Amino acid sequence: MGLLSRLTSKIVPQKKAADDALLVHGMMLMCGADGSFDQEEVDTVNAYFSQIPEFEGKEFGDVYNEAVKILRRFPSLKDSVKALGDLSSQNLKNKCYLLAADIAMASGDVDEAEDQMLEAMQRVLTVDDALAQKILEVLTLKYSKA
Repeated sequence: MGLLSRLTSKIVPQKKAADDALLVHGMMLMCGADGSFDQEEVDTVNAYFSQIPEFEGKEFGDVYNEAVKILRRFPSLKDSVKALGDLSSQNLKNKCYLLAADIAMASGDVDEAEDQMLEAMQRVLTVDDALAQKILEVLTLKYSKA
């Protein structure tokens, strides 16, 4: 966050981010949980983008750029998790958690940074423990090798 943004944010309230940008931001958080974010991870988010009803009729690049703006409002990746609390409904918060968990598990193994990010997201998104457990059980089935 630049000097002008810090000085004016107390005077001029920040416009709330749109749900679609917040969902992409949530997916980006999980992709970048390890501290890096490369083109392959952007491609992963783009692949999910094409499958989610909230993104129908929208251009990935436009929503992605809005998600990057959300990230830039915070001093760190971990701090930017707080923005997810602005999702407009609990259903969207649950979906955001599901997408993040799916991305984490799709990579093959969940590392400590991804695990911590998912825990932080569960708290901010107020995802019930029972639902979080159910999501993780189903995704474990999805990604297990039979």
